[in-house]
Amino acid sequence: MGKIRRGGYVFVTWIGDHAPRHVHVYKDSKLVVKWDLENECDMIGRASKRIKKLLKDLIREKKL
Repeated sequence: MGKIRRGGYVFVTWIGDHAPRHVHVYKDSKLVVKWDLENECDMIGRASKRIKKLLKDLIREKKL
């Protein structure tokens, strides 16, 4: 499991989790969005522009 805190959100991934590769994004312990990293789209919930920017930054930094 990987947990990254950034911009008031917590990004969580699990090794060996089901496909497609994705990240769970939480704010105040509540799931905001489940983001498909392979297809760059929402799976559950809706990602704001702020979350999408944070996701791009984390991917660019090779943290996701």
